[in-house]
Amino acid sequence: MQIKGFRFSAVEAAIKKPGRLDLALIQSLRPAAASAVFTTNSVKAAPVLLSMERVAMGPIRAILVNSGNANACTGKQGMADALETTRLVARYLEIDEEEVLVASTGVIGVPLPMDRLTVALHPLVNSLSDGTGLDAVAQAIMTTDTFPKMESRQGTADGIAYTIAGIAKGSGMIMPNMATMLAFVFTDAAVELEWLEQIFRAGCDVSFNAITVDGDTSTNDTALILANGAAGNEPLGALSPGGAEFVSLLNELLLSLAHQIVRDGEGATKFVAITVTGALNDAQAKKGAMAIANSSLVKTAFFGQDANWGRILAAIGYSGVTVDQDQIDLSFDDVMMAKNGLFAGGDAEARGSAVLRQKEFSVTVDLKLGMGRATVYTSDLSHEYVSINADYRT
Repeated sequence: MQIKGFRFSAVEAAIKKPGRLDLALIQSLRPAAASAVFTTNSVKAAPVLLSMERVAMGPIRAILVNSGNANACTGKQGMADALETTRLVARYLEIDEEEVLVASTGVIGVPLPMDRLTVALHPLVNSLSDGTGLDAVAQAIMTTDTFPKMESRQGTADGIAYTIAGIAKGSGMIMPNMATMLAFVFTDAAVELEWLEQIFRAGCDVSFNAITVDGDTSTNDTALILANGAAGNEPLGALSPGGAEFVSLLNELLLSLAHQIVRDGEGATKFVAITVTGALNDAQAKKGAMAIANSSLVKTAFFGQDANWGRILAAIGYSGVTVDQDQIDLSFDDVMMAKNGLFAGGDAEARGSAVLRQKEFSVTVDLKLGMGRATVYTSDLSHEYVSINADYRT
């Protein structure tokens, strides 16, 4: 995949262990408008703190990413190491170091192996390419992921073709806002910065911030978008003729990447869309949907294919959302499990269990109190999730 004005590379630096790509570089050949969404965790990794500062300063030219080590809870040394890596990348690329962002993912509390990492930076820069390099980057940023996550869309503005492409990593420790998730989106379209920030944040709210695997919010979550204008169109904005198409394509891409993360949830066997409707407002609907999606009892019932609808009503009941239990309807796909807060009766149990035997299904809760509506995406909770996370540091 080629995106005008971008180059990519990945190498093995043996950051956690040898035998895999674990260090990646993304370069824009021209200054790119940049927007980002970062973790809301009060404990933030050094690369997050540094990138938060730099993305607010102006155009960006490069992103350095490593897996295997989060460079989180590493104190002043962690920040010094993050700064040193961006300084070296800037020197090799002959750009200002303030134009280099950094992102990390992996084990928390362990210093970066700077001896191995810095040695790998020169070959990393030398291997930059505008062709298949993005595939390698998608692999290099993985930790417990079982497959690389990539997506792209094509559009036109002023009759000029442009591309939006994105990669992401995430499998466990997934819970907005954000999660142990990295996502990088690139477009060769020219986009007004202020508008780019608005639409990217809005897109993240209904994609990366609408997924959960295990309810844990990481120290390193980062989602970034770069728009370098290499396609040659007039900058897109809210009033541009091609603006609506760009937003639609971007949202499609973000949601696809978010869905891939949930489908690759650690030990996951189910992909579940949970919709709460009829809430007093959208915020309450999302709060209720998240409570359901994060309930360990609900998620284990999904894994066991147990149509235990009572656990779902209990979750929304303790969520803090306004409810009237005598009005709540609940369905698995098109099977009504509860009507006005009571078991629907008949063959609902058997039909509901059949729905839960599917790899993908939906849960809909209608509170019948207002117009609020939200959908979040989650996975089940299996034995394998425990095994993966019990052995994560070994």
